[in-house]
Amino acid sequence: MENFYYTSDNGVVLKIKAVPNSSKNEICGLLDGALKVKIKAPAVENKANEELVKFFSKILKVPKSSFSLKSGATSKIKSLYIEGCTIDKIKDVCANIIS
Repeated sequence: MENFYYTSDNGVVLKIKAVPNSSKNEICGLLDGALKVKIKAPAVENKANEELVKFFSKILKVPKSSFSLKSGATSKIKSLYIEGCTIDKIKDVCANIIS
C-alpha cells in the first residue's frame, strides 16, 4: 500500500485527490500518491470540503470536530488532518479498496 498518509502530532494526515460533483461519495483508490475520493458536493462555498469531512467522519467513526484541512482548501489535492486517528484505522478502512 502506497503511503498516502503520515502521522502528525496526535493523529494522521491523509493526502487526498478530491473529485467533486460525483454521483456518490466513495474512495476510488490511489492516484499519484494520493487517495482518490469522489465527493457528491460541488466545489463551491467549501461544500466539497465539508462533505469530505462528513464522509471520512462516518467511515472512520471519528467526530467531525477532529478534522482540519492542513492544505488544499481551494485545490483538488488536499491534506486532511484527523486528530486522534491511527494509521491502523486508516489501513483497516482502505484495505478493501487499495491493494
